[in-house]
Amino acid sequence: MTLASRKSWTASVLLLIAGAALWIPSAVRATEDKPAEAKAPALPDCPIMGESIDFNVFTDTDKGRVYFCCPACIKKYTAKPDKYADQVKAQQEALHKLPAVQVSCPFSGDPVDPKAIVEHEGHKIGFCCEKCAAKFQKEPAKYMDKLAGAFTYQTKCPISNHKIDPKVSVKAPGGETVYLCCPKCVDVFQKDPAKFAPALAAQGYGLDLKKK
Repeated sequence: MTLASRKSWTASVLLLIAGAALWIPSAVRATEDKPAEAKAPALPDCPIMGESIDFNVFTDTDKGRVYFCCPACIKKYTAKPDKYADQVKAQQEALHKLPAVQVSCPFSGDPVDPKAIVEHEGHKIGFCCEKCAAKFQKEPAKYMDKLAGAFTYQTKCPISNHKIDPKVSVKAPGGETVYLCCPKCVDVFQKDPAKFAPALAAQGYGLDLKKK
């Protein structure tokens, strides 16, 4: 494969992820053993309203995952997706600039096994087992779209502002998954989820504080 064709193929794959913001170098920086930066990066825009997106509001399409500011925008988008093609492309480009952390295997949703790591295009992708890793290595382009659900843009603990631990999470009253830096923060969050809603909102994760 020539250098030009290799670059073209890589660009196509990144667009297919459509919002996974997979760029692993950014993800790695977000997981370094030090407090996260206090200033949150600017969030991409909703393709319908032009307002900041909520990462808990999305739809998966044949072009990848698309995020919105509210559920009503999903209906507008699915009715006429071609109308918002340019806006979605802009969102994808913005998402690729955000840090992200892998939290699960792209296939099973289970925790990543450190022994099942695949290097692809200079990036490390983890899987729950060697079987899943081999499946991806056999046809990587076929499965790139599954990576979106394996990563989170919530790279900071809403309590400590430190890096999250992918293995430590809790369900908010509305059912949203919230990642934390340590087990101690789980108890703190559960006692008063509303107190930490602003810190999560700054990272693009809205909370429905009503129990479902």
